[in-house]
Amino acid sequence: MGKVAVVAAVAGAAVVCVGAAVIVRERMKSSSKWGKALAILKEFEEKCATPESRLRQVADAMTVEMHAGLASENGSKLKMLISYVDNLPNGDEDGVYYALDLGGTNFRVLRVQLGGKEKGIVHQEFAEASIPADLMVGSAEGLFDYIAAELARFIAEEEEKFHQPPGRNRELGFTFSFPVMQTSISSGSLIRWTKGFSIDELVGQDVVAELTKAMHRKGADIRVTALVNDTIGTLAGGRYTRDDVSIAVILGTGTNAAYVERAQAIPKWHGPLPKSGDMVINMEWGNFRSSHLPLTEYDHAMDAESLNPGEQIFEKIMGGMYLGEILRRVLLRMAEEAALFGDVVPNKLKIPFVLRTPEMSAMHHDTSSDLRVVGEKLKKILEVPSTSLKVRRVVVELCNIVATRGARLAAAGILGILKKTGKDTLKDGTPERTVIAMDGGLYEHYTEHRKCLENTLKELLGDEVSPHVEMIHSNDGSGIGAALLAASHSEYLKSSS
Repeated sequence: MGKVAVVAAVAGAAVVCVGAAVIVRERMKSSSKWGKALAILKEFEEKCATPESRLRQVADAMTVEMHAGLASENGSKLKMLISYVDNLPNGDEDGVYYALDLGGTNFRVLRVQLGGKEKGIVHQEFAEASIPADLMVGSAEGLFDYIAAELARFIAEEEEKFHQPPGRNRELGFTFSFPVMQTSISSGSLIRWTKGFSIDELVGQDVVAELTKAMHRKGADIRVTALVNDTIGTLAGGRYTRDDVSIAVILGTGTNAAYVERAQAIPKWHGPLPKSGDMVINMEWGNFRSSHLPLTEYDHAMDAESLNPGEQIFEKIMGGMYLGEILRRVLLRMAEEAALFGDVVPNKLKIPFVLRTPEMSAMHHDTSSDLRVVGEKLKKILEVPSTSLKVRRVVVELCNIVATRGARLAAAGILGILKKTGKDTLKDGTPERTVIAMDGGLYEHYTEHRKCLENTLKELLGDEVSPHVEMIHSNDGSGIGAALLAASHSEYLKSSS
């Protein structure tokens, strides 16, 4: 072999060696990055862990805070608001009533025709509209005028058979699903906004008075007879058909709970005891917090950047508004530190709240062998052109961790209420049935979340008590329930009695 050939051969071998070395380094680099991704996954899973012992600590803390909130105003992070609802619907209600349901980014107006014990709900219909983002952070007049205009249109288009008898006004149940300091069954001032709303001038003001002024401006001939929130509406809707309903929980955009308390067990209640002996309490449990809650760096960062830092901590790890955002934050860290989606971090992944909980639910429920739905969602939402099966599996596992933590904490919260009301054990061996009315898109549509919640509550209650505690879906309790409360608190009912 000539010198030139030898040199060429050596040079060629060198190129091959360099090429091989580059490939090995890339594989090592790739392996190292994948290891980093799995390390982030494992760390997140450990910090979100909810063993039974921790859930019992959360339940006990919830019970302690409930006692403190009932003892005095500002005695707890739980407001434990007195609702002035002391007579829940019983099925005797009769006539046509209306509801306005404002609980998130959408609102609805409803008309419900009741036929007493014999006929129940004879007819119902509703109109729905979304609230423009600018009105959620604009003025009180702008928000309520927009709502009142839709209500006026709804009334103007109704059939004559729904018109009220002469001399009788239309009556409305107003579901206002934000923390309110109630001063009567039909008045209350806003404590603070949640769920992305922020209209400072309305804080401390009577929301019924503001709505009434807007209805006058827009020509809506109707009177508010009951101010409730979606949770109390759900409780009313459940009680209308089941007299053993005593707790209601909303798991939707946000989360809250309400329950029936003995009036004598409310130290801060200074009025005459209601005839029923009971009072519905609006817990505002979204604001619950405890050192036992499994919070992560992603939760702390999301809270710090929110409109209400330090508030609604329970809601921020359980509510439908936030689950998808927690997932996005973990994926962003994986993309930045472990190149989960390749060398370039997807720009869309950097946008807060771009990944919504319905999309997270769809990915979590993907049962296809290649996790096709996960791939499609990542491509559509984050504009990631292609992903490997192992990356898709990581995404599904993250969905499971986020949803499981939220569902198990919700079960712990419910256990706290059952403990406060003495329904977590059997009294004298006699089973007392407790029914929990559930509502909200998260509970209704996120199947894995719902199953985990129900199984966790059974786990916490044990084999002896769990058969006597039942969850039911109180469908559209926030709408129909508000109309039912307008009926059970009707001005005409009072005057006739």
